[in-house]
Amino acid sequence: MAWKRICEATEVAENSVKKFEVDGVPILVVNYGAGFRAIPPICPHMEEPLEESGVVARCVLTCTKHLWAWNLQTLEMQGETERPLKTYDIKHENGVILADIDGELTYDFDSEDDMDDDFFK
Repeated sequence: MAWKRICEATEVAENSVKKFEVDGVPILVVNYGAGFRAIPPICPHMEEPLEESGVVARCVLTCTKHLWAWNLQTLEMQGETERPLKTYDIKHENGVILADIDGELTYDFDSEDDMDDDFFK
């Protein structure tokens, strides 16, 4: 395991998100009041930056662009959400948030080139 320091816990206000970079890996830290999560900084739906569109309320992270949402305690998908969040293992020690980072977590997105051009005719 490669435990790396992300930030002080006090750097991420309760019910908010904040983006950090650790050894070139972008990470979004989410403080949902009852704990923290470290996730890739984009929504798994359509690459929306969650530091701009992510809202945290009642332990749920919602991407306001298309309303995909996840329960941050259980990681269960909410409503019409179709893809799970990827997460880094974290620990909170002595006021510091650490994450197990062996590399960047990414999502696979469908490219526009995969779409059939006849669809638009």
